[in-house]
Amino acid sequence: MIGDLPVFWLFAVFAVAGLAVVLSSIRATRLADIIADRTQIGEAMAGGLILGGATSLAGVVVSVNAALEGDASFAFSNAVGGIAAQTLFLAIADTIYKKVNLEHAAAEPTNLFQGVMLIVLLSMPLCAMAGPEIAYFGIHPISVVLFLTYLYGVGVSSSVSEQPMWKPVQTSDTREDEPEDDAEPEKSARGPITSFIGLVAIMAVGGWVISQVGGSFIERFGLSSSLVGSLITAVVTSLPELVTTLVAVRRGALQLAVGGIIGGNTFDTLFVVFSDLAYRDGSLYHAIGTTDLYWLGTGILMTSILLAGLIARQRRGPGGIGVESVAMLAIYFAAAFFEVFG
Repeated sequence: MIGDLPVFWLFAVFAVAGLAVVLSSIRATRLADIIADRTQIGEAMAGGLILGGATSLAGVVVSVNAALEGDASFAFSNAVGGIAAQTLFLAIADTIYKKVNLEHAAAEPTNLFQGVMLIVLLSMPLCAMAGPEIAYFGIHPISVVLFLTYLYGVGVSSSVSEQPMWKPVQTSDTREDEPEDDAEPEKSARGPITSFIGLVAIMAVGGWVISQVGGSFIERFGLSSSLVGSLITAVVTSLPELVTTLVAVRRGALQLAVGGIIGGNTFDTLFVVFSDLAYRDGSLYHAIGTTDLYWLGTGILMTSILLAGLIARQRRGPGGIGVESVAMLAIYFAAAFFEVFG
């Protein structure tokens, strides 16, 4: 039904769905911070698991729906394109945090571990593509390995958060993870969690609408699945991460901002797993093109640079932001340029 709409209404529906996802995410950011304080799980863990997973839900729906319809490139490029876009958002957030380089201020062992885990998870589809084309019950074995590795990584992340074996050097610019209200840990988290679930449902519906419109763009305007997935639906469904990151930075919840992006990206690797399950024509990894692989490499490269920045913790760089932020901006826009004009 959505695909039969006139062009004007098609874009209108797309805009409304995107706006609904973004507005829901703004409220979700505030609730995630409250949940982190009341459950005492910490901003980095809340950002990585609660907020990151919730704001990624719309993207999950897009990729799975594309895979069910047999468009492997759309499903995969939406996943890896979203990871690249969301990593870019941290560089954008760095430009608005004027006190010091964001990666310096948001020192947190959990974020470092999740960054390493993200690189590991992104490397697995690359190995699958280079290996033999195999699938059991329509599922490539690497999807099972990736899912189990993700679960293991979540458990280790929790251990790193609760019992860190080392801590970053504290400087005058390091932002501590402390509740805004000392009474927050004594309050019930039930109300915020219930509201948060309602917002997640809105994001899921918005993601389904966006996937339908994205498919219409491919058919009606003759656009490539890779371009629509990596630069249109991936960016739109990633806007919640941009909003939540900017809101978190303005509120001073820097660990939540960085953890939300890295944790959200880690969760986004499961898009590939769910898409492989939904794709019924064999291995998803062998049904995609070189352009999709290009965006996978871009995501790995940007994540590696971000991780290096979190370790180096440069106070100031070019234009008042970190060198890693400058590099991530350059890499993403170069990748987008070659996607459109290459």
